[in-house]
Amino acid sequence: MLTFEKAIKVTLYILLKKFLTFLTFLFFASTLLFHFSCKDDNRNNSNIPLVEVNFAIPINDPAYLNLQTPGGWEYISGGSRGIIIYRVSQDEFKAYDRHCTFQPSSTCAIVSVDANNITASDNCCGSSFILTDGSVTKPPANFPLKQYNTSFDGTIIYVTN
Repeated sequence: MLTFEKAIKVTLYILLKKFLTFLTFLFFASTLLFHFSCKDDNRNNSNIPLVEVNFAIPINDPAYLNLQTPGGWEYISGGSRGIIIYRVSQDEFKAYDRHCTFQPSSTCAIVSVDANNITASDNCCGSSFILTDGSVTKPPANFPLKQYNTSFDGTIIYVTN
């Protein structure tokens, strides 16, 4: 037979267990929500105007000679303020909008590839970005460069959004 004290202890134990389960669920749900919202903000920086991008580049074309080797890059018309195509490896290309993510309303917010060929900088605000993934290497920018989708079939680079 349960005594009154034991009944209270069992009830408190059950309530505590349910409360801890709820807190665990709340923690994981908020972590997932934060993770996906940050990932979306970084990939699709909403400060940069949405412009349709859909083109193909044949890398064997002499006009795109720099894209034939890893580490090569080219400026391409399109996007909000132009696009940088960067060849990361034999099979991987990145495409970034040249529109700087810091104070994008400024008319001089445009990034250009640096002499080292691995970063791009905005001379107006001083922000710098690495071309292998678009992330910020030097503030004041907080967001990476806006990135477009790329695919490569061995001879043609397709760039879309």
